[in-house]
Amino acid sequence: MTRNFLGLDPSLCNYEDARFAVLPIPYEATVTFQSGTARGPEAIIRASAQVELFDEELLFDPSQAGVATLGPVLADLGGPEQMQEAIFTAARRPVRDGKFLLGLGGEHSVTAGLVRAIAPAHEKLSILQIDAHLDLRNEYEGSPWSHACVMRRCLDHANTIVPVGIRNVSEEEHGFLGKSGIQPIFARECLGSDDWIDTVLESLGDDVYVTIDIDGFDPAFAPGTGTPEPGGLDWYQVADLLRLVCAEKHVVGADVVEVMPIPGQAVTEFLAARLAYKLIGFIAARESGRL
Repeated sequence: MTRNFLGLDPSLCNYEDARFAVLPIPYEATVTFQSGTARGPEAIIRASAQVELFDEELLFDPSQAGVATLGPVLADLGGPEQMQEAIFTAARRPVRDGKFLLGLGGEHSVTAGLVRAIAPAHEKLSILQIDAHLDLRNEYEGSPWSHACVMRRCLDHANTIVPVGIRNVSEEEHGFLGKSGIQPIFARECLGSDDWIDTVLESLGDDVYVTIDIDGFDPAFAPGTGTPEPGGLDWYQVADLLRLVCAEKHVVGADVVEVMPIPGQAVTEFLAARLAYKLIGFIAARESGRL
């Protein structure tokens, strides 16, 4: 079985030389509907071995920059808060070593620990959140560390959040939007025009962390997720948005989360693997002057 993202030769996945570090976080403890996201990172890595390394859009092989796969962050049985500490601790090393950190979840709560590790180096960090849900509850089912609260926890470390693809909002979250100044881009706003992309770019600051909950996609494209919502974004909308954000902003870290493998098919995990590599490609292209 492939143990490193993209199934790279040893010369391209050596940690010391790699520009990118992939951190698998096979964790789920606060899921509220379908379970299985703990299997997401392994499924994404397995599917990534089938991704073509030459990018047909960028016309080069981004993996030549080096992509190391770190050991997984194992679940901390002490509870969700302790798990956040474990994620933070695991993320600090590649961040300190100057790697571009790409987390693979697991449930969306893992993003809070990753953002906490990256934020100290960026005074006014913005977060681009691709998601069906706002995840802005202060607590859910008695826990402030639920996946339904993750973006609220990220606000402790970020200057602003720009949610895109939203189509599920609780009454509590609706009230919080008015107090916070957060202005979501709802999925229905992304139909028939690309004006919403300009709004996203204008709303983000210079330094951007990207979190991609796979349920931000229409479930027709990514059915393997724990909390699917009707409607959503398609591949080209998300890829075009990421390309422009990487071209115009300084993207400093990212994650892809909430992949729930469905037995007998690999549509969602392959989309996630391809998307993660596409993001690596955009970063590598920007840093090499190709974007």
